[in-house]
Amino acid sequence: MGVITITGSNSFARQAALRELVNTFVAEQGDLALERLDADEHEFDQLHQALTSLPFLASKKMVLLRNPSANKQFADRAESLLSELPETTDLVIVEPKFDKRSSLYKHLQKTTDFREFEALDAPRLAGWLVERAKQAGATLSLADARLLIERVGTNQQGLANEIDKLSAYNPQITRTNIELLTDKTAQSTIFELVEAAFSGRPQRALELYEEQRQLKVEPIQIIAMFAWQLHVLALLVSAGSRSPSEIASASKLKPYTISKSQSLARTLGLARLRKAIDELVIIDRRSKRESINLDDALKLFIVNLAA
Repeated sequence: MGVITITGSNSFARQAALRELVNTFVAEQGDLALERLDADEHEFDQLHQALTSLPFLASKKMVLLRNPSANKQFADRAESLLSELPETTDLVIVEPKFDKRSSLYKHLQKTTDFREFEALDAPRLAGWLVERAKQAGATLSLADARLLIERVGTNQQGLANEIDKLSAYNPQITRTNIELLTDKTAQSTIFELVEAAFSGRPQRALELYEEQRQLKVEPIQIIAMFAWQLHVLALLVSAGSRSPSEIASASKLKPYTISKSQSLARTLGLARLRKAIDELVIIDRRSKRESINLDDALKLFIVNLAA
Protein backbone atom coordinates (compact mmCIF):
# COMPACT_ATOMS: atom_id res chain seq x y z
CA MET A 1 0.00 0.00 0.00
CA GLY A 2 2.86 2.42 0.73
CA VAL A 3 1.82 6.02 1.46
CA ILE A 4 -1.75 7.20 0.95
CA THR A 5 -2.87 10.81 1.42
CA ILE A 6 -6.55 11.47 2.18
CA THR A 7 -7.78 15.05 1.92
CA GLY A 8 -10.68 17.23 0.75
CA SER A 9 -13.72 19.05 2.08
CA ASN A 10 -16.03 16.02 1.92
CA SER A 11 -15.70 14.70 5.48
CA PHE A 12 -18.18 11.86 4.89
CA ALA A 13 -16.24 10.50 1.91
CA ARG A 14 -12.91 10.99 3.72
CA GLN A 15 -14.08 9.03 6.74
CA ALA A 16 -15.55 6.26 4.59
CA ALA A 17 -12.28 5.85 2.67
CA LEU A 18 -10.24 5.85 5.87
CA ARG A 19 -12.55 3.36 7.57
CA GLU A 20 -12.23 0.96 4.62
CA LEU A 21 -8.42 1.16 4.64
CA VAL A 22 -8.16 0.65 8.40
CA ASN A 23 -10.68 -2.21 8.54
CA THR A 24 -8.96 -4.07 5.71
CA PHE A 25 -5.55 -3.69 7.32
CA VAL A 26 -6.69 -4.66 10.84
CA ALA A 27 -8.45 -7.75 9.46
CA GLU A 28 -5.09 -8.90 8.06
CA GLN A 29 -2.60 -7.72 10.71
CA GLY A 30 -4.60 -7.15 13.91
CA ASP A 31 -5.26 -4.11 16.11
CA LEU A 32 -1.76 -4.04 17.59
CA ALA A 33 -0.27 -3.31 14.17
CA LEU A 34 -2.20 -0.02 13.89
CA GLU A 35 -0.79 3.19 15.34
CA ARG A 36 -2.73 6.48 15.36
CA LEU A 37 -0.88 9.80 15.70
CA ASP A 38 -1.86 13.47 15.64
CA ALA A 39 1.07 15.44 14.26
CA ASP A 40 0.22 18.53 16.33
CA GLU A 41 0.35 16.52 19.57
CA HIS A 42 3.71 14.77 19.06
CA GLU A 43 7.30 15.91 18.73
CA PHE A 44 9.10 15.25 15.47
CA ASP A 45 11.31 12.58 17.09
CA GLN A 46 8.21 10.64 18.15
CA LEU A 47 6.82 10.78 14.63
CA HIS A 48 10.17 9.72 13.20
CA GLN A 49 10.34 6.77 15.58
CA ALA A 50 6.81 5.63 14.78
CA LEU A 51 7.38 5.79 11.03
CA THR A 52 10.79 4.12 10.87
CA SER A 53 10.50 1.44 13.57
CA LEU A 54 9.73 -2.17 12.66
CA PRO A 55 6.33 -3.74 13.36
CA PHE A 56 5.79 -5.75 16.58
CA LEU A 57 4.26 -9.23 16.33
CA ALA A 58 3.08 -8.56 12.78
CA SER A 59 4.55 -8.62 9.30
CA LYS A 60 3.47 -5.01 8.66
CA LYS A 61 2.33 -1.95 10.59
CA MET A 62 0.06 0.92 9.64
CA VAL A 63 0.59 4.46 10.90
CA LEU A 64 -2.40 6.76 10.67
CA LEU A 65 -1.05 10.32 10.77
CA ARG A 66 -3.47 13.23 11.10
CA ASN A 67 -2.83 16.92 10.36
CA PRO A 68 0.85 16.75 9.38
CA SER A 69 0.81 20.43 8.35
CA ALA A 70 0.38 21.36 12.01
CA ASN A 71 3.86 20.05 12.82
CA LYS A 72 6.30 22.45 11.14
CA GLN A 73 9.32 20.23 11.65
CA PHE A 74 7.54 17.30 10.05
CA ALA A 75 6.29 19.44 7.16
CA ASP A 76 9.82 20.77 6.52
CA ARG A 77 11.45 17.33 6.65
CA ALA A 78 8.69 15.19 5.18
CA GLU A 79 10.48 14.48 1.91
CA SER A 80 13.56 12.98 3.57
CA LEU A 81 11.54 11.25 6.29
CA LEU A 82 9.18 9.52 3.88
CA SER A 83 12.17 8.28 1.86
CA GLU A 84 13.28 6.41 5.01
CA LEU A 85 9.95 4.63 5.36
CA PRO A 86 10.57 0.86 5.55
CA GLU A 87 8.61 -1.53 3.33
CA THR A 88 7.01 -2.95 6.47
CA THR A 89 5.23 0.34 7.23
CA ASP A 90 2.09 1.58 5.49
CA LEU A 91 1.39 5.25 6.10
CA VAL A 92 -2.00 6.94 5.77
CA ILE A 93 -1.88 10.74 5.98
CA VAL A 94 -5.14 12.56 6.73
CA GLU A 95 -5.34 16.31 6.22
CA PRO A 96 -8.78 17.86 5.54
CA LYS A 97 -7.40 21.03 3.97
CA PHE A 98 -3.87 21.65 2.74
CA ASP A 99 -2.24 24.94 1.95
CA LYS A 100 -1.80 24.16 -1.74
CA ARG A 101 1.17 26.52 -1.92
CA SER A 102 3.12 24.47 0.63
CA SER A 103 5.99 22.18 -0.28
CA LEU A 104 4.35 19.42 1.81
CA TYR A 105 1.22 19.50 -0.32
CA LYS A 106 3.18 19.51 -3.56
CA HIS A 107 5.40 16.63 -2.43
CA LEU A 108 2.54 14.46 -1.21
CA GLN A 109 0.46 15.13 -4.31
CA LYS A 110 3.38 14.12 -6.51
CA THR A 111 4.78 11.11 -4.65
CA THR A 112 1.91 9.47 -2.74
CA ASP A 113 -1.40 7.81 -3.57
CA PHE A 114 -3.20 11.14 -3.30
CA ARG A 115 -6.97 10.86 -2.77
CA GLU A 116 -8.89 14.13 -2.66
CA PHE A 117 -12.59 14.02 -1.75
CA GLU A 118 -14.55 17.14 -2.61
CA ALA A 119 -18.19 17.93 -1.88
CA LEU A 120 -20.61 16.51 -4.43
CA ASP A 121 -22.65 18.86 -6.58
CA ALA A 122 -26.45 18.47 -6.61
CA PRO A 123 -26.74 15.97 -9.52
CA ARG A 124 -24.01 13.68 -8.17
CA LEU A 125 -25.39 13.96 -4.64
CA ALA A 126 -28.85 12.92 -5.85
CA GLY A 127 -27.34 9.94 -7.68
CA TRP A 128 -25.40 9.00 -4.56
CA LEU A 129 -28.62 9.08 -2.51
CA VAL A 130 -30.35 6.72 -4.94
CA GLU A 131 -27.40 4.30 -4.64
CA ARG A 132 -27.29 4.68 -0.84
CA ALA A 133 -30.98 3.79 -0.65
CA LYS A 134 -30.38 0.73 -2.83
CA GLN A 135 -27.59 -0.41 -0.49
CA ALA A 136 -30.04 -0.08 2.41
CA GLY A 137 -32.53 -2.32 0.60
CA ALA A 138 -34.80 0.57 -0.37
CA THR A 139 -35.83 2.40 -3.52
CA LEU A 140 -35.63 6.15 -4.12
CA SER A 141 -36.28 8.09 -7.32
CA LEU A 142 -33.98 10.88 -8.51
CA ALA A 143 -36.80 13.40 -8.14
CA ASP A 144 -37.37 12.40 -4.52
CA ALA A 145 -33.63 12.41 -3.89
CA ARG A 146 -33.55 16.04 -5.03
CA LEU A 147 -36.49 16.78 -2.73
CA LEU A 148 -34.61 15.28 0.21
CA ILE A 149 -31.57 17.45 -0.55
CA GLU A 150 -33.76 20.56 -0.74
CA ARG A 151 -35.31 19.76 2.63
CA VAL A 152 -32.30 18.74 4.73
CA GLY A 153 -29.29 20.22 2.94
CA THR A 154 -26.15 18.79 1.37
CA ASN A 155 -24.31 17.29 4.36
CA GLN A 156 -23.66 13.69 3.30
CA GLN A 157 -23.58 12.29 6.82
CA GLY A 158 -26.92 13.92 7.58
CA LEU A 159 -28.37 12.63 4.31
CA ALA A 160 -27.06 9.12 5.03
CA ASN A 161 -28.79 9.21 8.42
CA GLU A 162 -32.04 10.32 6.78
CA ILE A 163 -31.86 7.49 4.24
CA ASP A 164 -31.33 4.97 7.05
CA LYS A 165 -34.36 6.37 8.90
CA LEU A 166 -36.58 6.49 5.81
CA SER A 167 -35.65 2.99 4.62
CA ALA A 168 -36.36 1.56 8.09
CA TYR A 169 -39.80 3.20 8.04
CA ASN A 170 -40.65 1.98 4.53
CA PRO A 171 -38.30 0.49 1.88
CA GLN A 172 -40.30 2.40 -0.73
CA ILE A 173 -39.06 5.94 -0.03
CA THR A 174 -41.67 8.36 -1.34
CA ARG A 175 -42.23 12.10 -1.37
CA THR A 176 -44.98 11.66 1.21
CA ASN A 177 -42.68 9.84 3.63
CA ILE A 178 -39.86 12.34 3.08
CA GLU A 179 -42.17 15.22 3.97
CA LEU A 180 -43.55 13.27 6.94
CA LEU A 181 -40.26 12.18 8.49
CA THR A 182 -37.78 14.98 7.70
CA ASP A 183 -37.53 18.60 8.82
CA LYS A 184 -36.71 21.41 6.45
CA THR A 185 -33.43 23.14 7.18
CA ALA A 186 -33.74 26.83 7.89
CA GLN A 187 -31.35 27.80 5.06
CA SER A 188 -33.31 25.76 2.53
CA THR A 189 -36.56 27.46 3.52
CA ILE A 190 -35.01 30.93 3.36
CA PHE A 191 -34.06 30.23 -0.26
CA GLU A 192 -37.66 29.23 -0.97
CA LEU A 193 -38.82 32.38 0.81
CA VAL A 194 -36.55 34.64 -1.25
CA GLU A 195 -37.54 32.82 -4.44
CA ALA A 196 -41.25 33.24 -3.66
CA ALA A 197 -40.83 36.94 -2.88
CA PHE A 198 -38.79 37.76 -5.97
CA SER A 199 -41.28 35.76 -8.07
CA GLY A 200 -44.11 38.02 -6.95
CA ARG A 201 -45.77 35.56 -4.52
CA PRO A 202 -45.91 37.52 -1.26
CA GLN A 203 -48.53 35.28 0.38
CA ARG A 204 -46.36 32.18 -0.08
CA ALA A 205 -43.28 34.09 1.09
CA LEU A 206 -45.07 35.21 4.26
CA GLU A 207 -46.25 31.64 4.91
CA LEU A 208 -42.63 30.49 4.71
CA TYR A 209 -41.62 33.27 7.08
CA GLU A 210 -44.21 32.08 9.59
CA GLU A 211 -42.87 28.52 9.24
CA GLN A 212 -39.45 29.80 10.23
CA ARG A 213 -40.84 31.54 13.29
CA GLN A 214 -42.73 28.39 14.28
CA LEU A 215 -39.42 26.52 14.06
CA LYS A 216 -38.13 28.99 16.70
CA VAL A 217 -35.83 30.76 14.22
CA GLU A 218 -35.38 34.28 15.60
CA PRO A 219 -35.78 37.37 13.37
CA ILE A 220 -32.11 38.28 13.79
CA GLN A 221 -31.17 34.83 12.42
CA ILE A 222 -33.55 35.33 9.51
CA ILE A 223 -31.83 38.65 8.73
CA ALA A 224 -28.47 36.84 8.62
CA MET A 225 -29.83 34.14 6.31
CA PHE A 226 -31.45 36.76 4.07
CA ALA A 227 -28.10 38.56 3.90
CA TRP A 228 -26.31 35.35 2.86
CA GLN A 229 -28.87 34.51 0.18
CA LEU A 230 -28.81 38.03 -1.25
CA HIS A 231 -24.99 37.91 -1.22
CA VAL A 232 -25.08 34.68 -3.26
CA LEU A 233 -27.56 36.14 -5.74
CA ALA A 234 -25.49 39.30 -6.14
CA LEU A 235 -22.39 37.23 -6.91
CA LEU A 236 -24.26 35.20 -9.51
CA VAL A 237 -25.82 38.26 -11.17
CA SER A 238 -22.38 39.91 -11.31
CA ALA A 239 -20.80 36.76 -12.76
CA GLY A 240 -22.38 37.34 -16.16
CA SER A 241 -21.74 34.47 -18.57
CA ARG A 242 -19.17 32.66 -16.43
CA SER A 243 -19.74 28.92 -16.04
CA PRO A 244 -20.79 27.40 -12.68
CA SER A 245 -17.31 25.89 -12.25
CA GLU A 246 -15.64 29.27 -12.85
CA ILE A 247 -18.00 30.92 -10.36
CA ALA A 248 -17.35 28.21 -7.76
CA SER A 249 -13.58 28.58 -8.16
CA ALA A 250 -13.63 32.36 -7.88
CA SER A 251 -16.26 32.74 -5.15
CA LYS A 252 -15.59 29.58 -3.08
CA LEU A 253 -19.33 28.85 -3.15
CA LYS A 254 -20.38 25.23 -3.21
CA PRO A 255 -21.55 23.94 -6.62
CA TYR A 256 -24.91 22.99 -5.08
CA THR A 257 -25.45 26.55 -3.82
CA ILE A 258 -24.73 27.90 -7.29
CA SER A 259 -26.97 25.45 -9.14
CA LYS A 260 -29.82 26.07 -6.69
CA SER A 261 -29.66 29.87 -7.01
CA GLN A 262 -28.63 30.39 -10.62
CA SER A 263 -32.08 30.18 -12.21
CA LEU A 264 -33.41 32.81 -9.79
CA ALA A 265 -30.38 35.04 -10.36
CA ARG A 266 -31.04 35.06 -14.11
CA THR A 267 -34.39 36.80 -13.53
CA LEU A 268 -32.94 39.58 -11.38
CA GLY A 269 -30.98 42.72 -12.08
CA LEU A 270 -28.35 44.37 -9.94
CA ALA A 271 -30.59 47.38 -9.29
CA ARG A 272 -33.33 45.22 -7.78
CA LEU A 273 -30.84 43.29 -5.69
CA ARG A 274 -29.10 46.45 -4.52
CA LYS A 275 -32.44 47.89 -3.39
CA ALA A 276 -33.22 44.71 -1.42
CA ILE A 277 -29.79 44.70 0.22
CA ASP A 278 -30.09 48.39 1.16
CA GLU A 279 -33.50 47.79 2.76
CA LEU A 280 -32.19 44.81 4.71
CA VAL A 281 -29.23 46.87 5.97
CA ILE A 282 -31.62 49.58 7.20
CA ILE A 283 -33.67 46.99 9.12
CA ASP A 284 -30.53 45.50 10.67
CA ARG A 285 -29.20 48.90 11.75
CA ARG A 286 -32.55 50.00 13.16
CA SER A 287 -32.82 46.76 15.17
CA LYS A 288 -29.54 47.62 16.89
CA ARG A 289 -30.36 51.26 17.59
CA GLU A 290 -34.12 51.34 18.20
CA SER A 291 -36.81 49.25 19.80
CA ILE A 292 -38.68 48.01 16.73
CA ASN A 293 -40.92 45.04 15.98
CA LEU A 294 -38.57 42.97 13.85
CA ASP A 295 -41.32 40.59 12.75
CA ASP A 296 -43.35 43.43 11.29
CA ALA A 297 -40.27 45.00 9.70
CA LEU A 298 -39.28 41.72 8.01
CA LYS A 299 -42.82 41.02 6.80
CA LEU A 300 -42.92 44.47 5.19
CA PHE A 301 -39.48 43.79 3.67
CA ILE A 302 -40.82 40.54 2.17
CA VAL A 303 -43.88 42.28 0.72
CA ASN A 304 -41.63 44.95 -0.79
CA LEU A 305 -39.43 42.25 -2.37
CA ALA A 306 -42.50 40.84 -4.09
CA ALA A 307 -43.77 44.21 -5.31
